[in-house]
Amino acid sequence: MKPQPRVAIIGTGMIAAAHLRAARDSGADVIGLLGISPERSQEHAHRWNVPTGYPDLEALLADRPDVVHVCTPNSTHVSYGEAVAAAGIGLVLEKPIATTVADAERLVKTVEAAGVVATVPYVYRYHPMVREIRARRIRGELGDVALVHGSYLQDWLLSPDASTWRIDPREGGASRAFADIGTHWCDLAEFVSGEVFTEVSAATSIVHRTRPVGSSASFAGAREGAERAVVTTEDTATAMFRTQRGMTASTVISQVSAGRKNRLWLEVDGTRGSAVFDQEQPETAWFGSENGALTVHRGEGPAAADQSRLNRTPAGHPQGWTDAFAAFVSDTYAAVRGDRPEGLPTVQDGLRSVRIVQAVLDSAAGNAWTTIGDRS
Repeated sequence: MKPQPRVAIIGTGMIAAAHLRAARDSGADVIGLLGISPERSQEHAHRWNVPTGYPDLEALLADRPDVVHVCTPNSTHVSYGEAVAAAGIGLVLEKPIATTVADAERLVKTVEAAGVVATVPYVYRYHPMVREIRARRIRGELGDVALVHGSYLQDWLLSPDASTWRIDPREGGASRAFADIGTHWCDLAEFVSGEVFTEVSAATSIVHRTRPVGSSASFAGAREGAERAVVTTEDTATAMFRTQRGMTASTVISQVSAGRKNRLWLEVDGTRGSAVFDQEQPETAWFGSENGALTVHRGEGPAAADQSRLNRTPAGHPQGWTDAFAAFVSDTYAAVRGDRPEGLPTVQDGLRSVRIVQAVLDSAAGNAWTTIGDRS
């Protein structure tokens, strides 16, 4: 019988709640959580039926959990991540792992020196049909990759009165839309296609020049008379990439596209066939050839081994993002036990993403092709 991991969570927001569900779904014993204050810790521990609300990080680390999930604003990821890793504790660190390349590199060095497992929730890798497309590409069914393209579109910041802590570069970093969701698209594109992005030409835009201060209006109307702040982080980004093999890739990233909730679209076009994954329709994948097209459902026909491993329910019983999240967390816990799960995203992948974000910002600022830092 697999040992039940003892897990603590840092953070009390929406994404922390998602980590909590995934941890419990993966069989963890969630022993405590840490909020922004002792009072917040106690409040959410009671609300989420967690035994302990820690007064501070020192108390959490003294409890010696097997894994700590860090689900806090971007500017705090490095300090929490380094403290957890230095204590010899496994780490799940929300993305982006840092707001600068230098900080991300320092964090990775700390993790490597400590020898702990540290993963990043690029959970879209864990949709079974993503693994089906990847397996078929690896088997050569698509031929040589000729083009990679797609988008990640949301509308939660469409209103000029919507706001979030991510707007503030002191908390979220210099990039918002690309760091938040563009990194998901890039990670998935490289993972599925096998292509390595080496250069980028990008442009960004800010649609609303001011937004309310604070996070209370993110999904609702703003408070009347609320103080407003100047926006310096992007609402949209478009990026064209060159790959190591000399191919091209492109994406459109937006948090202001009306009617699009989480529409991550990825298409890989090869010399023998094409494949499409649409995150809002995760039960299917589209495969095209010169002779027609076919929509394949999860669990249908001779599924790839990697798809079958992640199929948690019988075909026809839909799986989605929460299942992908739980599968990622399960693989993290397996890695902490000494296994080597296929496709598990680590802090090295997180560093890769921070380097891509910086190259996108540099390219947009300089209106020029910009080299992306080393993949390692």
